Amino acid sequence: MEPFTREQGVAAPLLSANIDTDVIMPKQFLKGIDRAGLDRGVFHDLRFLPEGGPNPEFVLNRAPWRDARFLVVGPNFGCGSSREHAVWGLRQLGIRALIGSSFAGIFFDNCQRNGVLLIELDQERVGEIGEWVSEAGSATLEIDLPAQTITLANGVVVAFDIDGLRKDVLISGLDAIDRTLTMSDRIERFEARHFADQPWLA
Repeated sequence: MEPFTREQGVAAPLLSANIDTDVIMPKQFLKGIDRAGLDRGVFHDLRFLPEGGPNPEFVLNRAPWRDARFLVVGPNFGCGSSREHAVWGLRQLGIRALIGSSFAGIFFDNCQRNGVLLIELDQERVGEIGEWVSEAGSATLEIDLPAQTITLANGVVVAFDIDGLRKDVLISGLDAIDRTLTMSDRIERFEARHFADQPWLA
């Protein structure tokens, strides 16, 4: 998992409420046995016209937002089915963080497991940031996870809260298995003591 410390880039506004995982990753992209090509599936029905060409009205098809590293999203983002493909596709598209007021629970966990930072702020603040990044000249921001700050293009700094464990996992880039392996010495000592105390189990 790619560590997240300090990232700078373009943020795209997608402020509609209740954008579900079927919108983020339509079902026709769930057929593969691997993760290949999921970047094309992200927001497919919004990004592409029925005949297949890019939709010039969709924000991620317009400069500078086509190079977005962050999304500023509406409430209850990621609701619907539990498909992890939605997060895999966002990562393939280059998205590192989402800023919103609320996220669906399973989507939230899937992002955590795949190195996508979710920042929760009150809805008024999210709206302000979304409005700010809607202008091409002010669409770039910086997220500093160790400092827990977002710095807008005008220099305004917005602080955010995050659970300490989530923060450590994202900064270290360690998934659940990697974190378990960091405790292998303790696990081995426990196993040795356990079987020494109860030899009939060996």
